[in-house]
Amino acid sequence: MSKTKTTAPDWLESAVFYQIYPQSYCDTNGDGIGDIQGIISKLDYIKDLGVKALWLNPCFESPFQDAGYDVADFCKVAPRYGSNDDLEKLFTEAHNRDLKVCLDLVAGHTSVEHPWFKESCKPERNKYSDYYIWTEGWDSGIGSGLRFINGYADRDGCYAINFFYSQPALNYGFLKPDPKFPWQQPMDAPGPQAVRRELKNIMKFWLDLGADGFRVDMASSLIKNDPDRVGVTALWREFREWLDKDYPEAVLVAEWGNPSQAINAGYHIDFMLHCGVPGYPSLFFKKNIFGNYAERPPVFFDREGKGDVTEFAGEYLKQLTRTKGLGYISVPSANHDFQRPNWDRGEDELEVIFTFLLTWAGVPIIYYGDEIGMRYFPNMPSKEGGFARTGTRTPMQWDNSGNAGFSTASPEKLYLPIDPDPTRPAVSDQIDNPDSLMAKVKELLKLRKENPAFHANSGLEILYARRDQYPFVYERSCGNDRFVVVINPAERETTVEIPYAVPGNEATPVFVRRDVKVSREFGTLKITAGPVSAGVFKQG
Repeated sequence: MSKTKTTAPDWLESAVFYQIYPQSYCDTNGDGIGDIQGIISKLDYIKDLGVKALWLNPCFESPFQDAGYDVADFCKVAPRYGSNDDLEKLFTEAHNRDLKVCLDLVAGHTSVEHPWFKESCKPERNKYSDYYIWTEGWDSGIGSGLRFINGYADRDGCYAINFFYSQPALNYGFLKPDPKFPWQQPMDAPGPQAVRRELKNIMKFWLDLGADGFRVDMASSLIKNDPDRVGVTALWREFREWLDKDYPEAVLVAEWGNPSQAINAGYHIDFMLHCGVPGYPSLFFKKNIFGNYAERPPVFFDREGKGDVTEFAGEYLKQLTRTKGLGYISVPSANHDFQRPNWDRGEDELEVIFTFLLTWAGVPIIYYGDEIGMRYFPNMPSKEGGFARTGTRTPMQWDNSGNAGFSTASPEKLYLPIDPDPTRPAVSDQIDNPDSLMAKVKELLKLRKENPAFHANSGLEILYARRDQYPFVYERSCGNDRFVVVINPAERETTVEIPYAVPGNEATPVFVRRDVKVSREFGTLKITAGPVSAGVFKQG
């Protein structure tokens, strides 16, 4: 299938996103759960941080068996977060501060409590019978490659699920229905086409209220029996064509994990993350939270200095070649599904990580609290289907008052417990401290905003990336402006000389954390990077 040209809104080129988990950000009514008014109350903080856009995890009506990724009403804000009027006010207040707001769209499934699903459970045929993937017969579906729940309803069939039992898969059809399973419907069948119209209506509803776009959950999973993503690519291209016509500024961000596929399908942004194409885990994940916290091979961002950056660098360049000029790749600091970077790391290591994240190509996304170094908590009791993911969803730490300023509720009523460490990081301790992690994040965000060389699609050239060696060195460029970035997470001094045929002999430091020196002589970069260090140097 040929590539499709994606026209992205201009503001994405210099954008940095900030992801907010609503129930853990700021509680204004004292019930122990964060709310939309809480996000509104912190918009000045977010604006001052220097980001451009927000991504909110699902905030819709839900029984919260998967923290809101089981939606019971796509067009109603869950009462625990507030109301539709509150969300509309958030859009307005954010726009007044030149901030964009993207919602999380759970396109592939609903909750079992959704009215569509309740109607589909009835034995009698009705409008919603084919909104979900049902087999014919209460004990059928085995061998079809999907996961099913049987015995849930009086309907004589089993329903397919995408994740938990409480998340029945919406029926967008099968690319190639298997004749052995007559319940598999083609993509153009009436049921799948009706579901597409419903999804479009949901998107239109929120865009008309002021949303700036969507991050789409499990974006590649909608069409079944579609191993090469041919069917789902056609589906999202259809949606992209509609959006480009009626909502040309609306942004689509994919949870796909394969940028070349997602961007070819019409998305503006896709992630390199914990699933999909390789590379991200080998940067950050010392342990695998989806494998009983099992040890992984050494990672690049570790002071032990035994990791390998080449897997990430090679995959990123491959993806970049396939997507250049069509869309953007995002390397996030973390998200709600996997561990924060601060798991057995010091602040010095986090500064090196952020130097990389905010000078690298593509569109960065900062997960709330990472800007101050909030910790991941392994083995935290599961909440709302979080399991191992729960430890990355704890409340934002605003100050040193009770509940870290997150809520006035009694501690036992909090959505999740606060980091119990009395030395835990807090915004109040860092906001006026020029040596804090947050200050360095803000400095890097300012550097990125003011220098087009660091924008998403500006030039990227890897100057030094060797298997099992440090540092990692790359150039970002735009026009005549060139910057060399040196990243050394290892707790040892490293020295390297690199051919660099660029006019001039100056290497001016513009951002340095700890001891990094760069000099230029006769077409060679001479670099000495101290232990756990990073530096950005303007060339000329």
